[in-house]
Amino acid sequence: MRKAALLVFFAVFVPQVAAASSHIVRHSSIPEAYWGTWAPADTTCKDADKSTTLVISAQAYVTSATNCAVEAVYEPPSPKDVVYTARLQCSTGQAQQKTTANLIIRQAEGNQIYVGPDFPSLKPYQRCSAGGPSANP
Repeated sequence: MRKAALLVFFAVFVPQVAAASSHIVRHSSIPEAYWGTWAPADTTCKDADKSTTLVISAQAYVTSATNCAVEAVYEPPSPKDVVYTARLQCSTGQAQQKTTANLIIRQAEGNQIYVGPDFPSLKPYQRCSAGGPSANP
């Protein structure tokens, strides 16, 4: 009888605890702390090539190759770092072909962030000009 009661307890309460800890917050735009012009961390902003810099604003992500509009931003739970994932609608090339892309923005130390389409390809960037407050929300 005890074993049955214990099994019922776990069957009822454990999934609720797991579901509560995996709540993803949806935002309508990229947080203001990440707005601005960013250059690769291994260069100085004044020496950065325009082809390597990126500009982030509330509703846009712009590089020399693409111009993307933000469709949605998600903040999944993370035990140690602030991480945002953005769904983008991008225009590329002369023909302005539309594509869908994903962008991950991860908080780093000071005025640095990591940016990339997936975790293995995240690259460090440093703030060159602010479009909002410091990169640490």
